[in-house]
Amino acid sequence: MNILLIEDNESISDGLKYSLETQNYKVKVCNNIKNTIDYLHLNPKVDLSIIDISLPDGNGFDLYQKFIKNKNIPTIFLTARDSEDDIVKGLELGVEDYMTKPFSTKELLARIKRNIMKNKNESIITIDDISFDFDKMEVRKNSQVVLLTRLELKILYLLFTNLNRVVRRDYILEKIWEWTGNDVNDNTLTVYLKRIREKLDTNIIKTIKGIGYRIDEARK
Repeated sequence: MNILLIEDNESISDGLKYSLETQNYKVKVCNNIKNTIDYLHLNPKVDLSIIDISLPDGNGFDLYQKFIKNKNIPTIFLTARDSEDDIVKGLELGVEDYMTKPFSTKELLARIKRNIMKNKNESIITIDDISFDFDKMEVRKNSQVVLLTRLELKILYLLFTNLNRVVRRDYILEKIWEWTGNDVNDNTLTVYLKRIREKLDTNIIKTIKGIGYRIDEARK
């Protein structure tokens, strides 16, 4: 999977490149518009681009509209420009996502995974007899809808957007606090996972003792 990262801040690009490569993505970093255009001429195979809007020799809006959009490359704007006008402009240009700095690397990785799946027509992921529809945020078992609470659905979403990777218990607890404002403890998380497993009636969620949970990619 080839990702083009267009970012002129070296500390950000170095950190993101490392994080992405640990997830087995191939990453090319360009630090200005000229280098990006040169790269695209020689390397047409790009699966996703991540673009900073403020670049030394121009802006990411123009770069996307003139050189990337017509190549049908899924794109995420990653920028410090957080005004409503900029966000609306970016989304109206047709990009898949718009994230503002400072940002969570884990959230960015989840959005990258989500957008790659979506643009591969993989909005529905099936593991054994369980299907997760990302567009509808709906879970089915053998084509029958599984009734989950909103929180249970979000926890399962975390696992499905991190296939083959362990989602740490402390990270899930942090997310629960963000979603609900409730500071839940370790035992409560265990109860949530127990309920999800019971409703799914499946063993696709693996417990990594003392660390977290994982769903492995083994599609039908």
